Amino acid sequence: MKITFLGTGTSCGVPFIGCDCEVCTSTDQHDKRLRTSALVEIGDRHILLDCGPDFRQQMLTVPFSKLDGVLVTHEHYDHVGGLDDLRPYMMFGEVNVYTEDFCATHLEERIPYCFTPKEKRYPGVPSINLVRVEPHKPFNIEDIEIMPIRVMHGALPILGFRIGKMAYITDMKTIDESEYAYLEGIDTLIVNGLRHKEHRSHQSIEDAIAFSKRIGAKVTYLIHMSHDAGLHAIEEAKLPPTFHYAYDGLVIEVE
Repeated sequence: MKITFLGTGTSCGVPFIGCDCEVCTSTDQHDKRLRTSALVEIGDRHILLDCGPDFRQQMLTVPFSKLDGVLVTHEHYDHVGGLDDLRPYMMFGEVNVYTEDFCATHLEERIPYCFTPKEKRYPGVPSINLVRVEPHKPFNIEDIEIMPIRVMHGALPILGFRIGKMAYITDMKTIDESEYAYLEGIDTLIVNGLRHKEHRSHQSIEDAIAFSKRIGAKVTYLIHMSHDAGLHAIEEAKLPPTFHYAYDGLVIEVE
């Protein structure tokens, strides 16, 4: 499994518009963070994790190929704002977008022109097939099994996804005790750590470290970071062994 981190920033991205802090004015490319998204490649299959407003810019950095599925964690704009930009991928046919019913309903209301009957659809709009999934009910994209798990984004229930021994969780604040059973045996954890200071609906970096240690992940990559997470070069060096600040463009190989 090859994973490309397309974006590792929070909803406003980094730099934050109008901010002149040391992170936002940094010239280190590790401190430039587009909205959080990742591309998973297993053999010749390609699975996108979230499709935010920076999707077009992000996908110009990787080879163009069919998307076998898009996994959407929740309906917030920084995770779905790029769905209209799936248009070029229609040359491969309809794109399946997997998410739970609550999110799917919001998408149908937000971009209804993508879901009108084909005979009435405006020419050129993306052809998206919404596939409704549920926590704890695994589904397959080709021969790849994916397990949705439930996490809480403040008071909002959202999805994390497990693929093999990798788990991808973003925007989590808390997780129910019962969910840990679905995270047993995880080797690679990709998880949100917004900043060091506590936040009402996101984990802090310290929360993310504690969560990873609880499930026993062998290596952990932090994502969905704001400018308050600090400079990459300084903060990466402070992390415990096997923990990393992910950054835009990072590519890892996972067993």
